[in-house]
Amino acid sequence: MVELLASGGTLEMARAAFDNGADAVYVGAKGWSRRRALYEMDDDQVVEAARLARSRGKILRVAFNTLPASSEAPLFLSRTEALWRAGIRDFILTDPGLMKALKKRHPDAVVHASVGCTIGNVQDALFYKEAGASQVVAECRMDRETMRKIKREAGVGLEVLVHATMCWTLLGRCTMSSYARFARQVDDTGKDHFPGSPNRGGLCYRICLTDWDRVDGRGNLEAAGVKMPNPAFFRAEDVPELIDLGVDTIKIQGREYSTALVGEMVRFYRDLIDACLRDRAGFRMEPFRERMAAIVAGRDTERREKTAGLIGEARGDA
Repeated sequence: MVELLASGGTLEMARAAFDNGADAVYVGAKGWSRRRALYEMDDDQVVEAARLARSRGKILRVAFNTLPASSEAPLFLSRTEALWRAGIRDFILTDPGLMKALKKRHPDAVVHASVGCTIGNVQDALFYKEAGASQVVAECRMDRETMRKIKREAGVGLEVLVHATMCWTLLGRCTMSSYARFARQVDDTGKDHFPGSPNRGGLCYRICLTDWDRVDGRGNLEAAGVKMPNPAFFRAEDVPELIDLGVDTIKIQGREYSTALVGEMVRFYRDLIDACLRDRAGFRMEPFRERMAAIVAGRDTERREKTAGLIGEARGDA
């Protein structure tokens, strides 16, 4: 049975996701999950969210999906140990060294390789399986045949994003924000933070969405106002085929969207998946298209507002 995984930027959002039919919710460990602290959770909040999940027979996954320095590894192990003692068993990681360290300490831990691992082929999937991951997230551009090969040859679960943002480069590999806004700060636990570098615990300022000039080797302007493609996508039309392909998890990104929008998206995908599973031969997409258009419009409005704020922050606007 395919799993529906939704975002939990706050306790309220996690509750709304479960209420609307999510089988699992992922939350970000504060300081470790490629988002502003406002959309992450401290340990007490994570434990409360896990308690909520268990009470409903659902799953909570905790993301530690940044790339730490060697000096931060003990902090990671201490933090995950505290969560383990509180009953947390499911983690989303990017760093293969941390995967191995966590599995060595807790062999029963369930580790999923984050989309930030940019898994694009069978060899990538096998690498992260060796590191301890039982499931991997497909890179957003992955074609169906590669998905089939991973399912057939790698022996790991496969997770596909059906609502997310397509990065201009590859998710987890872009350093563009750090050139616009770079800083370093160490918190009272010894954790390094680098605003402008989502890979090191900061966030993406989406500066690729500004207008760019293209110049030649001599510095002459060739084109002004160039847009880099970085589209948000909504793959509802692909869900039946993904289910047929044997995808294990269908994931909805969006910890920074409003709780109401996340709840609406989860309910939409829950109804779509259930209708498809109930009667695959008779399933028709048409009844869902009007709902889909309304959700896309709401998503685009919130994304434009968020992007404008991030770009302004990167520029230092008041």
